[in-house]
Amino acid sequence: MAHRAGVSYYRIGEACGMKPERVSKVARGDASVTALDTIERVADALRVPGALLGLAARPWEYSSPTSLPESDDGDDPMNRRQLLRGGLAASLTGTALAALTDTRRSVDMALIADSAPADLSDLEAAAETYGYGYHGQPPTRFLQDLVGDFADLQPYLASPQPVATRMRVCRTAGQMAGMVAVVLHDIGVRKEARGWFATAAAAAKESGDRQLHAWVLAREAMVPLNYGAPKTAAAIAEEARQVAGGRPTAAATLAAAVASRAYALSHRPEQAHRALAAADTFMERLDAGARADTWLTHGEQKHHVHLSHALTALGDTRRARESQQRALQLSAPTSTMTRTLLTIDAATCIHHDGDTEQACERTVAVLSGLPDAYRTGLVRRRALDLYQSIPAQHHEEAAVRELREVLAA
Repeated sequence: MAHRAGVSYYRIGEACGMKPERVSKVARGDASVTALDTIERVADALRVPGALLGLAARPWEYSSPTSLPESDDGDDPMNRRQLLRGGLAASLTGTALAALTDTRRSVDMALIADSAPADLSDLEAAAETYGYGYHGQPPTRFLQDLVGDFADLQPYLASPQPVATRMRVCRTAGQMAGMVAVVLHDIGVRKEARGWFATAAAAAKESGDRQLHAWVLAREAMVPLNYGAPKTAAAIAEEARQVAGGRPTAAATLAAAVASRAYALSHRPEQAHRALAAADTFMERLDAGARADTWLTHGEQKHHVHLSHALTALGDTRRARESQQRALQLSAPTSTMTRTLLTIDAATCIHHDGDTEQACERTVAVLSGLPDAYRTGLVRRRALDLYQSIPAQHHEEAAVRELREVLAA
């Protein structure tokens, strides 16, 4: 019911003093609330009448808004002015008191209209939280909550807002839409991913945040990069680099790293090495905030994940292995997709070095050990790239055939 009404688990959790993850579990029936004080807190936060939860009537059930007397002339400023003058001269009559209160409330409403909605801060915090990634959740589960919170932005976008508030709303919308697109890319829903990246780019541009816009473009470039169109990816990555500018920012570093991968897959080694050098130079100059381990920043772990793929594609297996080992050291055990991609990169390096049988065996082992939710999309595509790089005369060898069968399944 809450999701149909556009209310996210995050907002419910904030109101009730509960973690969104726990709210989600309760909603799914995987957990229950039994402590009396928690039940009372939920009732008061969500305005659930006590009788519906086996409680006495809550204190707020006895109170009701006080209606103001209505004048025949409605909200006519001249009539209000006359009422105030007459009432103040006569020691404040009841009608004049009502007009006085009404005047103050009108100004209060105007002030509220010119300030940021209270829920916007919650949604900005939610976007920051989502930026820390899956944390072991299946991508589809993560997507459910993310889209629910994204939907909460729609009323703010649909109504007039002060410029500063509008920019904040657009920035949060750009972040959330970009992350939705990232998840869709990861699970292989490419057409929808492109649509969400377009929405994210439009929101980012309206927000005036060039670095967010560059981040969206760099992440968008990874769709054609990872699904067989590296030349298109290189063009989008170069656009991202232009938007990001020449300062060492997370978006500029990401854009250069993605460009290096696109050029490597396009068999343009000179451009790939130049982009790699630029990414490394930016990485060395990033401040601590930009190095945080989130989707919206560019930490060391993420940097080595990109280097792993670029260097593997360039056939520089020694440096590729160094980046793979460092990325694995920095990856949490719950980073299932990242660790799997690094393993497939390592297997591809083994293939480049001449041991195709072992490369296939390692890839089959990692794919076979994955939950079904992870055996599609980007992971399958990376393994398919390895298979397609094996010369046709080897395709009937046992290990290669087994990889083909796993991919077909």
